[in-house]
Amino acid sequence: MTTKDSNGNELNDGDSVRVIKDLKVKGSSLTLKRGTLIKNIRTTNDPSEVDCKIGKSQIVLRSEFLKKG
Repeated sequence: MTTKDSNGNELNDGDSVRVIKDLKVKGSSLTLKRGTLIKNIRTTNDPSEVDCKIGKSQIVLRSEFLKKG
C-alpha cells in the first residue's frame, strides 16, 4: 500500500510536507503549529504513518494531518 496525505497525494521518502492542524506531541512539551514545513520524511510499514525528524527529535506523524508541500 502507498502512503497518502490528507488530499490523497502519494508520499515518498524524501518528500517535504506541511502540517494542516496544530498537533501536540505526546511525551513532550512540543506543539507543531499549522503550516510547519517538515523536510525529508520517511515512509513506514504502516501506510497511515510517516517518520520524520524535528530538531533533534525523531517522531512519527499520522499522514492524515499532513499535506505534500
